[in-house]
Amino acid sequence: MNPLFCPFLSSTLPHPKPLVSPSLTTTRPSSSPYPPLLHISAIRNVEDKLHSTFYATPTTSQFPEIPTTVITAKKRPVPSLLVTIFNALDDFINNFIGPPLPPSIDPKHVLSGNFAPVDELPPTECEVIEGSLPPCLDGAYIRNGPNPQFYPRGPHHLFDGDGMLHSIRISHGRPIFCSRYVKTYKYIIEKRAGSPVIPNLFSSYRSFARSAVAIARLLTGQFDPVNGVGLANTSVAFFCGHLYALAESDLPYAVRLTPDGDIKTLGRYDFDGKLSMSMTAHPKIDPSTGEAFAFRYSPVRPFLTYFRFDAQGKKQPDVPIFSLSCPSFFHDFAITNRYAIFPDIQMWMNPVKMIIRGGSPVGTDPTKVPRVGIIPRYAKDESEMRWIDVPGFNIIHAINAWDEEDGDAIVMVAPNILPIEHALERMDLVHGSLEKVRIDLKTGTVTRHRLSQWNLEFAVINPGYLGKKNRYVYSAVGDPLPKISGIVKLDVSRSDRRQECIVAKRMYEPGCYGGEPFFVAKEPDNPEAEEDDGYVLSYVHDEQSGKSRFIVMDAQSPDLDIVAAVKLPTRVPYGFHGLFVKGCDLKMD
Repeated sequence: MNPLFCPFLSSTLPHPKPLVSPSLTTTRPSSSPYPPLLHISAIRNVEDKLHSTFYATPTTSQFPEIPTTVITAKKRPVPSLLVTIFNALDDFINNFIGPPLPPSIDPKHVLSGNFAPVDELPPTECEVIEGSLPPCLDGAYIRNGPNPQFYPRGPHHLFDGDGMLHSIRISHGRPIFCSRYVKTYKYIIEKRAGSPVIPNLFSSYRSFARSAVAIARLLTGQFDPVNGVGLANTSVAFFCGHLYALAESDLPYAVRLTPDGDIKTLGRYDFDGKLSMSMTAHPKIDPSTGEAFAFRYSPVRPFLTYFRFDAQGKKQPDVPIFSLSCPSFFHDFAITNRYAIFPDIQMWMNPVKMIIRGGSPVGTDPTKVPRVGIIPRYAKDESEMRWIDVPGFNIIHAINAWDEEDGDAIVMVAPNILPIEHALERMDLVHGSLEKVRIDLKTGTVTRHRLSQWNLEFAVINPGYLGKKNRYVYSAVGDPLPKISGIVKLDVSRSDRRQECIVAKRMYEPGCYGGEPFFVAKEPDNPEAEEDDGYVLSYVHDEQSGKSRFIVMDAQSPDLDIVAAVKLPTRVPYGFHGLFVKGCDLKMD
């Protein structure tokens, strides 16, 4: 089922019993083809030589044993009769019933150029073609993004591709590149079927006929939404000693980087049965405490639920937010040392309307006044939740937030999406206006400063400053979105003096486009180090030559000078969010 509708549907279906963590007494690997919902403390590693796909087998499987035929890489799977029938129905709708596809969901447009998917690539050593890789980059840069396993049978939105991780593992200046799918339940069940089976969120419900076929696939047992239908295609996070591939429509998928640079999927992770349905793709990890803060949203009450994990990875009780009276679209949020901040923007969810009338489950309401919800970071319930109106402030991503020294105000930095109605369907018409917003907690007064005239989105900071007052932001430049034509560095403190905040920039060569940057500090454990003493990383693709590179930029130089460039052995499609994980953390994972 589609991910936003899945919480509604799952509430009416029997859930599997929560996993326990018995001792490791079982030695026979499970025959289930699905990545298990697992407890990492209770698994062992099993390599399937025929699939070259890693599965972590718990001592007690949460999924039923479903007989399947082992599929080798050389033999294309034969779809079942039911799959064949419903594929024919999809084709009939696409060719004779469905209206012409707009560019935003036409696969001929959406999957053109460097948005087209690529095949998996095993660990491959790369050539450093410029400069040398700094010693502090001992670890791995991993970026997530959509990469559909099969060419769509009908409409396809950019956000609907299967998650693929593109990793460059660096050890002693030697880079090894690898691209692997996240082996989600959706990926594996469709690989077995030989074609798309599970409907996608943003494109599969564009007409009543398509919705009917999607529901019929469910009712005939072609997939089970209780097992999760997410794509794990949005971001990567490392917290509590483990690495996760994330999408807000499902539970996290635990993944692991091997010493030789390969990427293995361990399975869906439910934190000892305490995490249900889904989790944001943008958890916030406090660099000082090791805690992780997160949320989920739903089309049924409670529409928003806040929760956190302690430094040992133990999930704390949910804090349902019942003061939210209707379902809203929450992609990201922010934390400070004292608060969690939720932007309630002019985007809403209505999956029932989507199924009945067709269209996207996410829409916009121009009459709605955007606001932010502020709740104490360690709240036990929503009794102290405050909603403060911030007219015209529609953010998809939050860059950072902090408490002012007197504790009477919070400051938030984020790109305001203008106009919000084009955020999903016409990203090329969107302008990201970076703003610094101060909210007086005593009076509710809101003060806003625009930081730049540039079109800025996909911005990051030094991760060591998350939740604390920071000075520098590194942002991608839309040209137009979703393509990224360069990187700028901003000094947000200059906004107090009404000065231009961009203090450094690097625009890529004509025909070259990149992605979201990521900042890596030279000395992350040195409290005396300057905030911007480090490097900015990104993948860059040359559309003229068809080649991709990994580049490392000096964050303190006025032109963000390239100090190292690595020639990659394959094209890296444009994607979403990534991070750098230190080598010592990879060994711990």
